Amino acid sequence: MKKILVANRGEIALRVMRTAKKMGIRTVAVYSEADRHAPHVKFADEAVCIGPPASAQSYLLIDKILDVAKSLNVDGIHPGYGFLSENAKFSQAAEDAGIKFIGPGPHAIEVMGSKLAAKDAVKAYDIPMVPGLDHAITDIDEAKKVAKEIGFPVLIKASAGGGGKGMRIVENPDEFEDQMKRAISEATSAFGDGSVFVEKYVTSPRHIEIQVLADEHGNYIHFFERECSIQRRHQKVVEEAPSCILTPELREKMGNDALNVARSCNYTGAGTVEFLMDADMNYYFLEMNTRLQVEHPVTELITGVDLVEQQILIARGEPLQIKQEDLSITGHALELRVYAEDPAENFLPSVGTLSRYRRPKGDNIRLDDGYEEGMEIPIYYDPMIAKLVTYGVNRDAAIQRMIEAIEMYEIEGVETTLPFGKFVCEHEAFTSGKFDTHFVKHYFTPEALEKGNEGAAKVAAKLSAYLFERNKIQLNVPEVNHSEWQNR
Repeated sequence: MKKILVANRGEIALRVMRTAKKMGIRTVAVYSEADRHAPHVKFADEAVCIGPPASAQSYLLIDKILDVAKSLNVDGIHPGYGFLSENAKFSQAAEDAGIKFIGPGPHAIEVMGSKLAAKDAVKAYDIPMVPGLDHAITDIDEAKKVAKEIGFPVLIKASAGGGGKGMRIVENPDEFEDQMKRAISEATSAFGDGSVFVEKYVTSPRHIEIQVLADEHGNYIHFFERECSIQRRHQKVVEEAPSCILTPELREKMGNDALNVARSCNYTGAGTVEFLMDADMNYYFLEMNTRLQVEHPVTELITGVDLVEQQILIARGEPLQIKQEDLSITGHALELRVYAEDPAENFLPSVGTLSRYRRPKGDNIRLDDGYEEGMEIPIYYDPMIAKLVTYGVNRDAAIQRMIEAIEMYEIEGVETTLPFGKFVCEHEAFTSGKFDTHFVKHYFTPEALEKGNEGAAKVAAKLSAYLFERNKIQLNVPEVNHSEWQNR
């Protein structure tokens, strides 16, 4: 593989290109008009504009991207994450064009992209599932009967789509029928499909995922877990590896189950199996993400393995050179997704120009970003600016290094999640490891950020007073020509 086209933008495009360059592989960037001056465009060996800013007119155009790939004699396409990364048609189209898709085949993407198909595929491997229906229904009476059998609270969720649409938590039987009707109506409106699942609602859940790799020769390995329970709007903000609650026995069991999920769809490449864990440490299969995850750097830091490099080697048809027994966890890693969002305003996107942008530097700090000072944050895409990652010999050291890195990171012109990241790292629920996916709901308020700034404000006030007094003293010194330049 001599040339790779990266069908993405921002930090992940740069991340893939850096590894490709290290491997002696040339890179092609595709970009929208909004990204004309983006770092990933400058870094690539070749770059081609594929359309206007809107994703539907640029980064989601399968035919246009493949035309570029064919015209530049590209050997492989890396989709990154988001956009077309989990699009079975894109994987198939690349394959049909004789270009290697650096990811799983269309079958695996299609199976794991469907809640029903995924559940059906893993049945043979006895993977723990959330109690409930194993098929989607619209019959309210049948659904009510199942809900009573598994016990309240239950979760009603749309079979098609995601993003929280067609999803209802029902606390008691009296509410069920009304909530079921609402869920069906919302699912029909959003996805054109009113069928829903009924499952036991997992209270106090933790979101734990397992990184897997599989080659074309039947070899499967996992790279342990990532804890991803600090979320807002059901989307991760802070991730870490390893989880502070897993025992070695549980880690091995979850790892083996994750490998079986991958086997169930003949998976190849890098993928992530996501689990929900309840307060009693029971875990349940949630879904499989058939791509490289945003949070993959924390796994790289604790294992010492470049996952993008492994993706490329697998796509070349090479067998895995790493065995499960070769892998071990060393230290602890933490990642903060730095979004252009205002935590004080319910994490609303914050658009604007990066008037000041100074990266944190130092040992055990990794920054994967895709912006430079003076650039605008486009309104068309995900507002993530960077991934700030820290490493330590243990969890406490990684957390402390994250706080230091956040304080060093200077971003002006937009609001960011940096203050929220510091709030998390300093909160007792997080430092103690006693948290779940409801962390934001339970602990975070805009006032909490203001309180966090009070200490800094007091320090600043004391410093100003000190400087004022010192300057007063200096000003009282009689004027004498001590400046050497005046005597030259």
